[in-house]
Amino acid sequence: MGALSEKTAEPTSGPASRTGLSGGRLTGRTALVTGGSRGIGRGIAERLGRDGARVAVHYGSNEAAAKETVAAIEGAGGSAFAIGAELGVPGDAAALWEAFDAHADGLDILVNNAGIGTSHPFADTDEAEYDRLFAVNAKAPFFVTRLGTARLRDGGRVINISSGASHAAMLPDIMTYAMTKGALDVFTRNLSKVLGPRGITVNAVAPGIVDTDVNAAWLRGEENKDAWAGAAAMSALGRVGTAQDIADVVAFLASPDGRWVTGQWIDATGGSLA
Repeated sequence: MGALSEKTAEPTSGPASRTGLSGGRLTGRTALVTGGSRGIGRGIAERLGRDGARVAVHYGSNEAAAKETVAAIEGAGGSAFAIGAELGVPGDAAALWEAFDAHADGLDILVNNAGIGTSHPFADTDEAEYDRLFAVNAKAPFFVTRLGTARLRDGGRVINISSGASHAAMLPDIMTYAMTKGALDVFTRNLSKVLGPRGITVNAVAPGIVDTDVNAAWLRGEENKDAWAGAAAMSALGRVGTAQDIADVVAFLASPDGRWVTGQWIDATGGSLA
């Protein structure tokens, strides 16, 4: 196989104007984090902002949360903007990119983080729920990425947020959710071959149980006092993961240091699958 040219083997610097934190590893690059207003997505957006990227913080419905994330990034000396688009509906990817194009003229890092989950067991999952989960968690990342490749510069990054549940029957009651993440994993491996000639890496990062507002009700709820201890016990490190734990893994893959890692499923469960 022929070697990639120097131009495509390394991430490009993007627009000539420098944005984000001066001297950061991602200075001059533009990132988009879907579902970047809350939880893991917010952690990722803030970390990429600290590393110097100009960050597009996508939200589906909670504009206030997205603006809070933008303010946090700017308060730390970074640069960011919010864009809204509901995912899982017809025309979602086109609407997202139309909003993005109003603020930026190209992209270096795409993080497909937005997703929805379910706690309904197999016997109680109906077609509407099944279709909704696949529409948001699998179909939307596919088409967001497909339309985004025209904007993604050579040497860029695509990072999909998967789940430890796609590789192990950790929680059978979230079977349908796990199936959507399995589809995302297949997408990741194959897309790495499609975009590889342009020097674009494609990887999936798989969190385990993470302490976010989405999980707060059952992790910290009075009616389930043993949930936190049980979740911590699943990890080889004996604790519940944080959004920052996941964001740091994403930051590595987004950085120049991650240039030789592609087509991979990165276990970020804290050893829960060990």
